[in-house]
Amino acid sequence: MKKNLVFYLIATISLLLFSLLQVIDPEYIQEKLESKTYDARLNLRNYFKKANPAQDIAIVMVDENSLAEIGRWPWPRDITADMVNKISAGKPKVIGIDIIFPERENSVNDGKLAAAIQNAGNVVLATKFDVTDLRQTQASPPPAPDFLEDSAFMTIRTVPGIKWKDQAIKSVKVTPSLAEFAKGTTLGQVSNLYDMDGVLRREILYLNYGDDCYPSFSLQIARIALKLPMQDLILYGGSAVELGGRIIRTDLSGRNIINYRGGENTYKQISATDLLKGRVSPDTLRDKIILVGTSAQGTFDQKVTPFSASFPGVEKNATVVDNIMKNDFIRRSPYTVEISVIIISSLILIIFLPRLKAKSGVILACGLIGSYIIPSTVSLIYYNFWLNATYPLLNMGFISASGVILRWISEEKYSRRIRAMFSSYVTERLVNEMIRHPEMAQLGGHKREITVLFSDVVSFTTYSENHQPEEVVAILNEYLGEMTDIVLKWEGILDKFIGDAIVVFWGAPMKQDDHAERAARCALEMQERLGQLRLKWEAEGRAPLASGIGLNSGEAIVGNIGAEGKKMDYTVIGDHVNLGARVEGLTRRYGAKVLMTEYTLAKLRPLIDAGQFRGVSILGQERVIVKGKDTPVGIFSLTPLDPEAATVIVECDPDKVVRLTEK
Repeated sequence: MKKNLVFYLIATISLLLFSLLQVIDPEYIQEKLESKTYDARLNLRNYFKKANPAQDIAIVMVDENSLAEIGRWPWPRDITADMVNKISAGKPKVIGIDIIFPERENSVNDGKLAAAIQNAGNVVLATKFDVTDLRQTQASPPPAPDFLEDSAFMTIRTVPGIKWKDQAIKSVKVTPSLAEFAKGTTLGQVSNLYDMDGVLRREILYLNYGDDCYPSFSLQIARIALKLPMQDLILYGGSAVELGGRIIRTDLSGRNIINYRGGENTYKQISATDLLKGRVSPDTLRDKIILVGTSAQGTFDQKVTPFSASFPGVEKNATVVDNIMKNDFIRRSPYTVEISVIIISSLILIIFLPRLKAKSGVILACGLIGSYIIPSTVSLIYYNFWLNATYPLLNMGFISASGVILRWISEEKYSRRIRAMFSSYVTERLVNEMIRHPEMAQLGGHKREITVLFSDVVSFTTYSENHQPEEVVAILNEYLGEMTDIVLKWEGILDKFIGDAIVVFWGAPMKQDDHAERAARCALEMQERLGQLRLKWEAEGRAPLASGIGLNSGEAIVGNIGAEGKKMDYTVIGDHVNLGARVEGLTRRYGAKVLMTEYTLAKLRPLIDAGQFRGVSILGQERVIVKGKDTPVGIFSLTPLDPEAATVIVECDPDKVVRLTEK
């Protein structure tokens, strides 16, 4: 211990330092260093996964050919009006004009453009807001024009616990198009905040101006393309935007990480001059989402993105429209994932590096680093999920380098006795039992009569999709913690957590003659406690969870299963275990909170007859043949009554057998 004290001290400092940095996540490191690793992974995605730009999005582009043939930019507005008329003639879903017309040209040309926009009836005009950083500005902006307020969010809802107005991006100046162009159409803000390295990675879905909040240009385009009225666009401050039932999550400031599909020309582009000169038929635009913008040099609408140093702003907006329609923005990982990696990798290095030779230590370090680089890259390529690479990798690299260097300069030779370590822990009783009987830690097992309990949260996938990752993790941890306490109270063996599912068994390794009773009472108390939690969650304004529980009793193989010396799990396997899992799945079919098989009921009958198991209703549902079986089994619901009431049993109809084909 003493000879490795320096290494332990360095590793502990590194663990604490990088954990703290991950929580704080300094803006400088995030936008100067981590963002570069993100860009590299995003570019790598193009080599492994083909871009999937929406085929119903097209851009009418004022490109170099357009300027060469028609003239310098900006064009006279009668030409722009002609372009809008031709686009409208093709009957697209929506026309997003990423051009601002803040000044007058002349009454004739201005009138032509205003008429073209109003005749189209589905135009979204870009509106420029000058934005500050995320800090609250002290300046009071001038009142917004009346026609601008018509495009503000009609419904804004505050999420409890989020002071979103303090975090919202604010504007002190707005530059809209002229009133005759803006009236009768929809306006959307086209403001941008670049990261410290000058790259545009995030879209401002809404910003605050005065007392109102204004949706982005792309968000308005998507709304009209979906034929939704303005009242169907709802802002949940600092949390999400709802678009006709589609929940689009945002960060506290109202931004999303843009899921760029690639570099320039990712989306179908039509040269404006080809449309004006009749070389492209307006019919090609039918039922498409059309954006109008510029890409020619000198038109001053180029952005720096992870893929390009000269990316047309209108194509960025097209990308965001695509992200909104598919709801596939890049999602940031909650920092708890990275902290878990930092802690686990640090512990692995702290435990094993002092015991390894230098060469083996390097292999371990490289393996750990690679084992994080690969999933962090794969998660972004295939799942649009951004795991922070900087802090976990720097921590692993620093600890590994320290350990290897200290190992190389040390002349001592290490010799340690190998102590048996469990790869996972369950209850204290099980640990003590395995210490008293070391043979239990060997591979293999033995046949025992047990009762198994399977519990699963109802519709948890849907719940996860509709809530913030942090909220999902918090409520799931609270739920699993409470359920675990009840399981341990009834001395069950907590086999495993499978996501939101819990697997428990009784009857091994210690023999429990009352395993069925313990399981049944545990299931009832779990549901009772969940009912209390539901009331608490509803009072807190959180969507509550519901669960189904399945019980089955019978013989199963109990023991350590896995790879000896590497990873073993003390668990149960067998047909009766599988049947227990199937019974839990039937809780949705029968609308029951707790279901058990006739085999568990058979173990309870002597207790019921003796009056020792009271206060419950046991109702036969059906005799079913589950998938993969040929023998029907009776399924019974277990419901609490008055604790002093006699237990009621209603048998299944013996002549009615249902064969189930689902798992």
